Amino acid sequence: QVQLVESGGGLVQAGGSLRLSCAASGSIFSLNRMGWARQVPGKQRESVANITTGGSTDYADSVKGRFSISRDNAKRTVYLQMNSLKPEDTAVYYCNAYLNYRFRWGQGTQVTVSS
Repeated sequence: QVQLVESGGGLVQAGGSLRLSCAASGSIFSLNRMGWARQVPGKQRESVANITTGGSTDYADSVKGRFSISRDNAKRTVYLQMNSLKPEDTAVYYCNAYLNYRFRWGQGTQVTVSS
């Protein structure tokens, strides 16, 4: 069974930093674009950042210049470095990936930024 497992969420003060990790595990024969999205209660899930196998990235306007996505293909892991965090970044962050030709989600990790 393949899965995406996130880690690294938590509580941080405004202006602080957090690093999220997401590892793909199981019987994997294809792992392509990976990314992060976030969701707050009552709102739609929104894409935060994505990265291709070759390292091309894209970001939501709200996080440009503050967040950085990277990946380690050998470890099948994607990272999200979040700096200069704001209270409005508070959300459940979900990893996603095209894994074995299917788009999959992780279980989510809570990020809370206090003012």
